[in-house]
Amino acid sequence: MHATYYDLCQSLAANDLSCCQLTSVPDAIFLLLSSIELKCCTFSQNLLRKIPSKLAVKFNLLIELDLSHNHLSCLPEELKHMDSLSTLDISHNDFSTLPSIIYKLDSLKKMNAEKNNIQEIDVTKLKLLPNLVEINMQENPLTQDTYTHLLNLTDKITVLVTPLDAQGSEVNMTKELWPPSEKVDD
Repeated sequence: MHATYYDLCQSLAANDLSCCQLTSVPDAIFLLLSSIELKCCTFSQNLLRKIPSKLAVKFNLLIELDLSHNHLSCLPEELKHMDSLSTLDISHNDFSTLPSIIYKLDSLKKMNAEKNNIQEIDVTKLKLLPNLVEINMQENPLTQDTYTHLLNLTDKITVLVTPLDAQGSEVNMTKELWPPSEKVDD
């Protein structure tokens, strides 16, 4: 017996709309996938500037949401309805601050916010996320204070940041320089 598209989506519970040149999330997605309990959703490498609030309402059972490589600068408050969201990727976007809704996602375990323009994070609120185990803030122009406060979280959370030099500037670490290799003299 041949599986239908619906059967395939139902078994995978995933939706990959990456690399589609989307400037908005099509309404048809909500209709086509309305009867599927979607667990993973990828909108990576598109041209999105906004995420519709109904994404969080219609797909509130998502476990993983990948919004990387777009032009996003904010997230809808309705994401708070995603009670199961454990992995969020907002890397390679246009965020200047960590969206406030992040601090309300109690189920969040891993967040990637690499390569945005984020300077400050409310580390006190971040520590209160009960399930957070990893945050990637690499290649963001973090302030010295934010950088230091993030590194103080490492007993509870794996924190990935771009190293700073003594003046508080990001250090450009190439593959040859990081991690340091042990050379043996001949």
